[in-house]
Amino acid sequence: MPDPSSTLQEAPVPEAQAGEQVPSPPPFSWLSLLWPLLLSLGVLLVIGYFTFSPDDFVLMLDTLDPVMIGLALAMVVLRVLFGGWRLHFVSHGRLDFMAATRGQLAWDFASNMTPSLVGGAPLAAFYIARDSKSSRRGAVAVGEVGAWMLFVMILDQIWFALSVPLVLTATVFIEVIPASLGRVGFWTTVTYLLGFMLWTTVFAYATLVRPELLDRFTRFVFRIKGLRRFRERVTREMQQYQRRARILRSQPPVFYLYGFLLTLGTWLARYFLIVFIVWSVVPDVDVLLAFFRTAALTLSSLILPTPGGAGGIEGLYVLFLGPLMAKGMVVPTLLVWRILGYYIFLFFGVFVTTHTVHKTLRFRRRQARLGTNGHPAAEKTGAEAPPADPPAG
Repeated sequence: MPDPSSTLQEAPVPEAQAGEQVPSPPPFSWLSLLWPLLLSLGVLLVIGYFTFSPDDFVLMLDTLDPVMIGLALAMVVLRVLFGGWRLHFVSHGRLDFMAATRGQLAWDFASNMTPSLVGGAPLAAFYIARDSKSSRRGAVAVGEVGAWMLFVMILDQIWFALSVPLVLTATVFIEVIPASLGRVGFWTTVTYLLGFMLWTTVFAYATLVRPELLDRFTRFVFRIKGLRRFRERVTREMQQYQRRARILRSQPPVFYLYGFLLTLGTWLARYFLIVFIVWSVVPDVDVLLAFFRTAALTLSSLILPTPGGAGGIEGLYVLFLGPLMAKGMVVPTLLVWRILGYYIFLFFGVFVTTHTVHKTLRFRRRQARLGTNGHPAAEKTGAEAPPADPPAG
């Protein structure tokens, strides 16, 4: 594979342009973290009430394979590492690997507090920009981080668009869509998947090839009475969006290829987390079927309106993966998956954001003591401190 480092310098992502309005950070509250967590646990309790069986639970403990659980834990680590590597790559090295990994954890954290369709990119962009202020590689503007994240989101959309035909093709040979959904459920799922593939394809095309299409569409929509008061803000956002789209179109093909391979690694780690959890208690599980059902579950969860899919994704797990195991094993495996794929990232997110706040405070105290030019800060006697040098990079 070509060395990406030689490609990264050909089309560096510029800083936010002078005069570009810096938006305020998205609001955050502990309630937005707490209520989806309680909803998820509540749905788990309801499912457990109807499915738990002591005999099945004992059988699960007897057949539990620690090697598969270890592999599931490895998938959690790989998911984070691939995500951090991807952010490090698309940033052209502006983020070192550790900073990019913290950024990925913050993104997962923010995504688990927002609906699946909304995502956590805005909140994560502010975190990464703030985290970079105390970095030796120099501060990064929020708008610049936004351009990187737009590219990552496009890579995800391309992966989803390619996943749909793979899942539908597999449906011809194996029962990817459970028979319990019936004929209506089957065709509803197929229609949704086709519609989702169309949407992701149009999104990627409009971003990379014809960004003016989205501009025309938004201008048309915000002519509607009642939406006109948002027109100025939306127009400003679309100007930034088109500027970022031009940056993305300037990248060479190898940049997209390398980014897509990292995206592939990220999503395969997510899928195999579920597969290994199920495999750990069902030694004779059809691994291929479990994999494609996991892919179908993931695609179906992307339209859930709750943060992190809480409440709905637990039901999808029962529908897609419940038939592959004994009834009493559904809730224990579901709980393990949600701990490793959801709850743990809430904990990591709180940790990394707290870490960044403390690091920023230490950086400001150090700057206050030494001054940004390496001179002692001015005393409070009317003398002014020397002006700060512009941030590097």
